[in-house]
Parts: sequence; structure tokens; C-alpha cells
Amino acid sequence: MTGLIAQFVKPVGDALQEQAYLGAALLSLVGYLLYSAVVELTASFRSPDSTLVTSRELGGLVSEAFRAKDVEICFLGYTGETLYNELYYRLSRLLDNPGQTKSVSIRMLIPDFGREMRVPSRVGPDGSPVDYPEFRARLEAKCRDYDQILSRLAERLTSDGRVTVHSEYRLYNGDPRDKVCIFNRDLVLHGLYDVAVIMPTQNPDCDVYDPKGYDTDLSVRSRKEGTEAAEAAVAMHISHFEGVWKLAATPSWRRQPVVPPITPSAT
Repeated sequence: MTGLIAQFVKPVGDALQEQAYLGAALLSLVGYLLYSAVVELTASFRSPDSTLVTSRELGGLVSEAFRAKDVEICFLGYTGETLYNELYYRLSRLLDNPGQTKSVSIRMLIPDFGREMRVPSRVGPDGSPVDYPEFRARLEAKCRDYDQILSRLAERLTSDGRVTVHSEYRLYNGDPRDKVCIFNRDLVLHGLYDVAVIMPTQNPDCDVYDPKGYDTDLSVRSRKEGTEAAEAAVAMHISHFEGVWKLAATPSWRRQPVVPPITPSAT
């Protein structure tokens, strides 16, 4: 029976995963909820001892992390779009039923798109990278929206009093190379972006170097392996993340002063 279900789940999951990134029109609420459910179900059939997963399988791993009383999720990479989608879904579910979850900490490290970069960039005539400020600005705006949406969800959840949630983005200086996800200081996913992948734009005369995180394979290390090698690998990634986080900059959109609302004067 399990084999039969697995044969059904995998092709359906693969099909939905391929369709999920074809355009915003396909990311309707019903479609995304169905997609997340199937991805999570697909992940449940994967051996817990697997040493390699794809970024498209983050749904099941995020769901597993949210079963803890105290949830801590850290990300180091490019835009974090794949993880953002899963976090938004999970936090939204906490509004209706936080379950045993009492606290959630989300920390996202993304590149400083305000600086000149070799990746992402425009593909030059000879294949060399050419800085592309307009493209960087679009990516920065996208990440700003992710940060603000998660922060508003965090504020709403915390104000309800049942669960405390904090979400924050910071900027590191450099091109994206590594993709790292750390779940509850126990499970680490690490992969390398294909930094030389070329993607078309709406301008037929302009292609860009633009890594696609959802195509990145991720190695898995967990303290549950019970080996010294696994313990050392997890500790190393945590230490590296904490160091980069300490040196990272606060985004400009977070440094802007908050204007208090105008209170109507009494008449």
C-alpha cells in the first residue's frame, strides 16, 4: 500500500512543483495550499537518513521544525524566496492554531543588493558579468516585501499573546554562493548555487546571471545522526552563521524612522 501511495505522490508532487514556479497566476491560495500539502506528504516518504534533498522539499522540513515548542530557523543565501513561501504558510497557520509552539525566531541573511555585484548581473558580450543596478533594485524590493510581510505576521501573532514570533532580515556583503538553512540548531542544509546559470529577461537583448535557489541540491547533517562528524558539521555551520549575522548590516528599509499615526485632536 505504501509503495502504491508513493508511486502516486511523487509524480503528482513533481508536477505541482514544476507548475508552482511558472507564474504568479498559478500561485493562488488553493493551489499553493495543495502544493504545500503534497510536498509535505512526499517528504514523509523520504528516508530520514537521506543525505541529499532538493530545495523544493523544504516544505516537509519546515513543517517538522514547527512541531517544536521553540522554533528557530536561520537562512543564509540569495533571496530566500523558497523558504519565505513556506514560512509565510506556517506562520499563517499559527494564527488559527499555534498548537504546542510557544516561540518562533526567524533570521534571514541575504546579499546587500545595494552594492555592485558580479552575481546577479547582466551577461556581457563576451560572457563576463556586468553590474545591473536595475535588476538588483528589483531583487531588493522583493526581499523588502518578504521581510515586511513576515514581520507583520510576527507582530500580529505576538500581539495575540499565545506565541512570540520574531522575524528579521540582515544584509551580508558579497555575492551569493552558499545556501544554508538551519532548523532548531539541530538540522543543517547546505548547498551551492549555480552562479553561472543564465536566465532570460523581458528584454531580448539582456540575459542575466541569476541563480535559482529552488534548483539547488542540499546536503543534510543532523545531530540526530549521533556521530562526532555530524555534531561538528552542525556546530560549524551555526558558528559561521552567527559570525556573519553579527557583522551583517541592517537593511535601509528597517533603518527608516517610523512615523507615529496622527491622533485627531479633541473638539
